[in-house]
Amino acid sequence: MGTKNSSNNVETEGLSRSLKNRHIQMIAIGGAIGVGLFYGATGAIRSAGPSIIFAYLAVGVVIYLIMRALGEMAVENPVSGSYVTYASQYISPFAGFYLGWNALLGMAAGGAAEYAAIGHYIQFWLPDFPVWVSALFVLCLVILINVVTVKAYGEIEFWLSLVKVVAIIGMIILGGAMILFGIGNGGDAVGFSNLTNNGGLFPMGINGWILSLVLVAFAFGGVELVGIAAAETGDVKKTIPQAINGVFWRILIFYVGAITIMVSLFDWETIGANGSPFVTVFAKMGIPGAASIINLVIISAAISALNSGIYSVTRVLYSLSLQGKAPRFLSKLNKSKVPFISLLIVIASQLLGVLMNYIMPASAFSVFSTIVVVGLVSNWLAILFSQLKFRKIMIANGEVDKLSYKMPFWPYSSYFAIAFMISIIIIMAFLPFTRVALYVAPVWTIILFISYKISHTRIKDETIFPEAGVRPPLS
Repeated sequence: MGTKNSSNNVETEGLSRSLKNRHIQMIAIGGAIGVGLFYGATGAIRSAGPSIIFAYLAVGVVIYLIMRALGEMAVENPVSGSYVTYASQYISPFAGFYLGWNALLGMAAGGAAEYAAIGHYIQFWLPDFPVWVSALFVLCLVILINVVTVKAYGEIEFWLSLVKVVAIIGMIILGGAMILFGIGNGGDAVGFSNLTNNGGLFPMGINGWILSLVLVAFAFGGVELVGIAAAETGDVKKTIPQAINGVFWRILIFYVGAITIMVSLFDWETIGANGSPFVTVFAKMGIPGAASIINLVIISAAISALNSGIYSVTRVLYSLSLQGKAPRFLSKLNKSKVPFISLLIVIASQLLGVLMNYIMPASAFSVFSTIVVVGLVSNWLAILFSQLKFRKIMIANGEVDKLSYKMPFWPYSSYFAIAFMISIIIIMAFLPFTRVALYVAPVWTIILFISYKISHTRIKDETIFPEAGVRPPLS
């Protein structure tokens, strides 16, 4: 069985192919760098102290392996459903059904968390301004971005992502100058003593470091968007490997680099007590209006993450419709080749996030961010299990040498990443504030399973994916 030409997949699906390499690069960044770094890093640092550097590095390595697993499949079969379609094909039809509708729940929960962060940062200027009003305004803005052409979406996302990239790089450069040369600190080099002064590298012990992995995992949510964007990319075999290869270096620079600067500049116990560390660094450099500048950066980061999330889940619902796992009308495209009915469903889920910020503005971020982690781990595990089956099929067909972008150190890298992701779920059971997500997940799974059994009409493998162009598994 040969693999269908990748270019045909997109044309059959009917989606635009107007995203360029720079768009894909920034969509990857936009999905991965939201409020998890700017807003959620403080909690992670307080859980582990300076050892949080190694937590970001450890999770970053595993995320890179997951992205390589996804890339191997995406280069061969660039479909709009990405990991959802692959799960249907290589794990089970229900797995794809579950992940597809779970993406909608994850977007609702993730949106609620992002809207909460945006609302709190807007209160920097308007202390009494309701969080839910800010959320509603931002939702309207993101809707406008997503109804335009795919090329316009990619362009807007490029500039939104560029804002936060410049801010992070600026913070690293200025913070590094303060640490090494004392620039902005009266000529007195800060050095790296803060890494060991207050309890050493592991002040909370190895247990604190292990527990911090859950919070760190949330910060990386969204990197899998590269696979979904593959269906609207012109040169898949060139663009997707470039984007994924850059993930590891982005992780080192944007996450590990920024966190290292934070815990080197400040006593880890005081980080976040007097506002964002980003604000402190820029203010020490004498940059006027530093707090307002960073606030704008963080808000743009959240809008960018929301923008990427709505884009991706819209394409997932579109793909489910093509597969017969969602109503057929969800696959309708407008003149700009945007799945506008699917987009409306995602928007409706975002209104739930706005409502949650009206009902529980103080705790929306912490509650919903933990629910998101379960969904993220489910996505990442599905990618790894799908790739294991995909590679075995390629080996059985004698086509493995044709793969142009292979998962490194397979299968041991896959097994390692799977074990790591399962450990994240186990860790969540030991944290009171993340345990709630483990209560929600089984109930949601049962609801989806019942829905699947009631609504799903079995279709032969050859007809489930006629438009996605994905090879059925060996029997």
